Amino acid sequence: MKLNTPRWWYVRDRDHARMTRTLLKPLGWIWAGVTAQRIARTVPLDPSCAVISVGNLTVGGSGKTPVAREALRLLRAAGVEAQGLSRGYGGRLEGPVRVDPALHTAKDVGDEPLMLAQDAPVWISRDRVAGAEAAVTDGADALVLDDGHQNPALKKTVSLIVVDGETRGDEWPFGDGSVFPSGPMREPLKAGLARADAVVVMLPTDLETADPELLAVFDGLPIYLARLTPQGPPPTGLQVGFAGIAKPWKVERSLKAAGCDLVDFVPFPDHAAYSDKDMAFLKDRAAVFQAGLVTTEKDWVRLTPDQRAHVTAWPVVARFEDEAGFAAFLVEKIRADRIQSAR
Repeated sequence: MKLNTPRWWYVRDRDHARMTRTLLKPLGWIWAGVTAQRIARTVPLDPSCAVISVGNLTVGGSGKTPVAREALRLLRAAGVEAQGLSRGYGGRLEGPVRVDPALHTAKDVGDEPLMLAQDAPVWISRDRVAGAEAAVTDGADALVLDDGHQNPALKKTVSLIVVDGETRGDEWPFGDGSVFPSGPMREPLKAGLARADAVVVMLPTDLETADPELLAVFDGLPIYLARLTPQGPPPTGLQVGFAGIAKPWKVERSLKAAGCDLVDFVPFPDHAAYSDKDMAFLKDRAAVFQAGLVTTEKDWVRLTPDQRAHVTAWPVVARFEDEAGFAAFLVEKIRADRIQSAR
């Protein structure tokens, strides 16, 4: 049974949900220790191509898959034969399998690989080494590794960390710094940043500038600012929104900021598989308000064709403020990697 992301994870105040945090602390210490040992003991394999890792330090909600998708687009536009590689979370296939959006469903390969495969060749593989070898055989000279920061199996050319830039009110992307399940962190902040080459701060669409206090956390690392940009306006008329992502409240905010006449919003757990019962509930909610149903592209790909007939997808993509600079950063890292490998 999947549970919704606790909102208190992303509150910096340690007094918020103090008892729950305290009880879960020992589990967080174990999680952090296991992660650190796995990374320290693994000897990464060089897959004979550049590896651009796009990951995060929290359990989700930062925008890493849109950044991976944009990195693929920019690299391919620069003439690099870049292909995506994902674990395929939520899918039944172990891989290596090249994702075919016309053939595969989210139940086969997971929702995020289906999104990535709209723009570039993408592989899913539980075994990242086997997936990398399949992609290289297919002609890849660079891999964009989705959600790879805590996976040490492959030698990385660039390690990007994607961070949620929302800091208004009482929100903070790292909460009080506690490791899962006491907080949102996959590992301690200092340990994760020590392996990073650059940080992508994903700003809300209605926030003009990044919080200087947040930027100061990444002292010494290159920082690139990006936003999730809608590919079109939200549907007109009254709407009931829903989303099964790590931070569903961000979708609600974004829809309202884009001018959607949102009369209700229903959160679901991340990667939720929508049952007929779920859809019946959503259609009933929409009927109460005589409204339509709207959701994210990530949720849309998990719906069946019959379910999609009642729902409008609202796709968004990551766009960088300094697109040219970000692309040049990646290309230069890949070029340096090739020179080093040729020696």
